[in-house]
Amino acid sequence: MDDEIFTLKEVAEYLKLAEKTTYRLAAAGKIPGFKVGGSWRFKKSELEQWMDDHHNQSEDKDS
Repeated sequence: MDDEIFTLKEVAEYLKLAEKTTYRLAAAGKIPGFKVGGSWRFKKSELEQWMDDHHNQSEDKDS
């Protein structure tokens, strides 16, 4: 398992989103993350699972 931890800025770069958009998604619980001392952190493995799940959902809708 990959236990690499990303900051908000790193996740924004990884997902190719604006930091503000990434923050809103995290605050709304739409992407997996957690706060440490008021700062958002994200496990790479959870983000990859989230992307796989959402990719599969969009393929199901296209069928």
